Amino acid sequence: MELTPVTYLIVLPLVFLAGFVDSVAGGGGIISLPAYLMAGIPAHLAAGTNKVVNGTGTLVAALKYFRSGKVLLRPAVTAAVCALIGSAVGTELAVLISEQTLETLMLVALPCVAVFLSVKKDFGRDIPAEERPVYTPRQELLRSALIGLVFGCYDGLVGPGTGTFMILGFTALLSLDLITAGGCAKASNLASCAASAVVWILHGQVLWALAIPALACSIAGNYLGALYAIRGGSKKIRSVMFLVLGLLFVKMLYELLF
Repeated sequence: MELTPVTYLIVLPLVFLAGFVDSVAGGGGIISLPAYLMAGIPAHLAAGTNKVVNGTGTLVAALKYFRSGKVLLRPAVTAAVCALIGSAVGTELAVLISEQTLETLMLVALPCVAVFLSVKKDFGRDIPAEERPVYTPRQELLRSALIGLVFGCYDGLVGPGTGTFMILGFTALLSLDLITAGGCAKASNLASCAASAVVWILHGQVLWALAIPALACSIAGNYLGALYAIRGGSKKIRSVMFLVLGLLFVKMLYELLF
């Protein structure tokens, strides 16, 4: 596929923005995947390129969270292992379906992410340590595995909103605060991105001429976003999440009307 300067002008700035938003609150795919499609990249190539680029940026953000002590190893590792399996299965399904079906799935999934989070009024409320439920190791294992399998499969099949859903999963099922949930979500999302990226690469669905410069933008965005989230706390995370929702609704309304 021939790429023009306009393609890079559309994709690269939005990939940087997506990396920043994704490392703060998840949902970066809501920005980056439409950017590829807007630039005229076919759905399979867009999904594969997006996954390789996002996976690299997610690695940077995950390391930043880990070094800041914002990752709980047991739930994060459990969810990550299960996310590997779920993502590989989901991506194989995505490769098998038609371009039109994949685009339809993306368009249906994006507003569903926004609607679900907008009606979840108590999402992201920080629970004081003394009020948090105490889970047994078995309960923690099963809940973490569920988060990894379900959202890993979703990540491989559709993608956008996975990080946000994982944060929601860790806060709802394990009662983690937003920053720690974000760190665990990054580690889990890294695993699902890696598995999905490998499958897309093996099927030749990555546009490397675009992916390589986009990698640099994603890495920069993810690093700055993780720094912002760790220093800013959960209030800033909530604000960015609802900004993402607003952008999503504008995008979907535009596509509906035009």
